[in-house]
Amino acid sequence: MALNKDLMLESYNFELPKELIAQAPLEKRDESKLLVYKNGQIEHLLFKDIIKYFSKDDIIIYNNTKVLKTKLFGKKETGGKVEVTLLKKIDNTTYKALLKMKNPKPGSKIIFNNELFAEILHSEDFNFIIKFNQDATEFIEKFGRVTLPPYVKNPNIKDEQYQTIFAKEPGSIAAPTAAFHFSKELLHQLEEKGVKFYPVSLHIGLGTFAPVKSDRITEHDMHEEEFFIPEETAQAINNRKGRLFLVGTTSLRALESSTDESGKVIPKKTSTKLFIYPGYKFKLDFDALITNFHLPKSTLVMLVAAIIGREEILRTYRIAIENNYRFFSFGDAMLILRNFNKF
Repeated sequence: MALNKDLMLESYNFELPKELIAQAPLEKRDESKLLVYKNGQIEHLLFKDIIKYFSKDDIIIYNNTKVLKTKLFGKKETGGKVEVTLLKKIDNTTYKALLKMKNPKPGSKIIFNNELFAEILHSEDFNFIIKFNQDATEFIEKFGRVTLPPYVKNPNIKDEQYQTIFAKEPGSIAAPTAAFHFSKELLHQLEEKGVKFYPVSLHIGLGTFAPVKSDRITEHDMHEEEFFIPEETAQAINNRKGRLFLVGTTSLRALESSTDESGKVIPKKTSTKLFIYPGYKFKLDFDALITNFHLPKSTLVMLVAAIIGREEILRTYRIAIENNYRFFSFGDAMLILRNFNKF
């Protein structure tokens, strides 16, 4: 039996020049490039030109999650450097964490200053449970840093550069990067045109950067993320008169995880491990997706392939590379017009 290429990890690989991996955002976010995909046709614009695709009563759904300060720097009792990435808060003193240090052992301590230290309790799922000697909330807020994606090597990135203008609900380790391209000026122009904005919250975990290791993507264990669909957002989608635009794969995953078989969005607060790849049948009838250019062999490129097809996304990415589009978190944007007959 012939293998279905859509289900094989290597089928989502592509060559990406390192110089196209964006290391910093543009000063004017809405002047990033925008590749528009409509039924196989491609148009090259600036992101601020996206306004021409909107009409009165259209709805934009965005992820209002805010990136937490999760990166701490301490030292071992012997003086060695320790880098701590907080993954999950258990209580005000206890956290699940990723530790970058030599030979981490239960019982050993990580020193942060004369008053604050954390003890390694035990390992869990290749990470560690650590316990501070006192409430660490204030220290984390004052001295913590956001955790940048592993492919961003620029040491000069400031924490606020890794937040979207929609950031409101703290909870993410990574940013919902499709929203990086929106400026206050563009929001004002869209509102003047009669476009309505509604939030969802999906708190992105470090698992979003975890590589797919299974040769068959169906064997990949998707990471779990908490999300919240407000009543007002669900009603706006269900009763909309205009078209539905989604900002980012996180907004799509949250809404698709809360849509019933009839296509109705149900307000809820829960978590999702939804993995979308080619062959997936969408329950949510959305008209367009705004997204970034994603990593080779990532679950995100597989999600986009589920919308336009694997061969089409690879062809589109080749065109983007030929035209020097910037990839990943601080890179350029793509607008996929899914229900293209409406545009």
